[in-house]
Amino acid sequence: MRKQSVFDRQSIVVLSLLAATAVLVPVLNVSVPPGSPFHVSDHLIPLLGKYLSFALLALSVDLIWGFCGILSLGHGAFFALGGYAMGMYLMRQIGPRGVYADPILPDFMVFLNWKELPWFWHGFDWFPFAALMALAVPGCLAFVFGWLAFRSRVTGVYLSIITQAMTFALMLAFFRNDMGFGGNNGLTDFKDILGLPIQSGFTRIVLFVLSAAALAGGYMLCRWVVNSKLGKVLVAIRDAESRTRFLGYRVENYKLAVFTLSAMLAGVAGALYVPQVGIINPGEFAPANSIEAVVWVAVGGRGTLAGAILGALVVNAGKTWFTGALPEFWLFVLGGLFVFVTLLMPRGILGAAKDLWEQGKRVRSGLRRDAVPFAAE
Repeated sequence: MRKQSVFDRQSIVVLSLLAATAVLVPVLNVSVPPGSPFHVSDHLIPLLGKYLSFALLALSVDLIWGFCGILSLGHGAFFALGGYAMGMYLMRQIGPRGVYADPILPDFMVFLNWKELPWFWHGFDWFPFAALMALAVPGCLAFVFGWLAFRSRVTGVYLSIITQAMTFALMLAFFRNDMGFGGNNGLTDFKDILGLPIQSGFTRIVLFVLSAAALAGGYMLCRWVVNSKLGKVLVAIRDAESRTRFLGYRVENYKLAVFTLSAMLAGVAGALYVPQVGIINPGEFAPANSIEAVVWVAVGGRGTLAGAILGALVVNAGKTWFTGALPEFWLFVLGGLFVFVTLLMPRGILGAAKDLWEQGKRVRSGLRRDAVPFAAE
């Protein structure tokens, strides 16, 4: 069997589109005058960056669901933990410019009469440490959770339920003021990131470009995984877990590895999301957010990677429009979209487009065969 290349046609298209987006959006923002229909406003740039962060989250879900058969309904927890790690760094950068002008304690701690900085906040005034925690905290939680679940051979709907229970428990915990994460208000009112004003146009452009670069890097990493021998074992686990185990593979170890990697990708997505939206609160742990990420993957095309990106972009663009124009109908539209895709387009947008392309090729090939006798005459 011919070995698949990481830089196949799909990868080249995805990377080219991301590179073009990362270049064109800043150019259209800076070079095109505001009155032009081609101008990208300062408000639109962080919105597009948010979409790219969501696309990276969808990519992490597709890696485990599309290629290993692990349906996680709790990936919003890893996304939120990465966001909180970045939010804690941003809060430490406020310093004496905060409402209560305390250079050590974040404003909400001063308001709640905290006397000293909790131990788990130390180090978050240093960006490399915060970036490491955005990877390490979701990764460690996924490793511990996965080690307990996969070694107990929890699979299918039972695994989905306990992942949802995990994120719900974390949401309730982070709502508590005594947890030290801002309670129900969360972390907000950020000022700087790496010494740059977070609300400046230049910073927004940089964050947008970094989001596009992170999505491209995450896509290539996932593509490398699924095209490697590890990816072949993951697909075997998805299609016939018992048979794969009987062949001598330690199925739980493969599941644990890809689940941990997926959680770390979700953490990176959360870390990029927070400085662009300006807030992180316990609502990001809501189980509905994790379910929505699964819908993105299903709409775009499960098991395609590129489809996960497409689904996240399409659904979130639709959400932005509906919540602005017809906010009361959005949840009905989302539910109807999921039912429609499940029943009529089980392979998602990308799969349906591929089927239409293959059908068109067969029709064109048949027409050419029919035309041969006439050409011979």
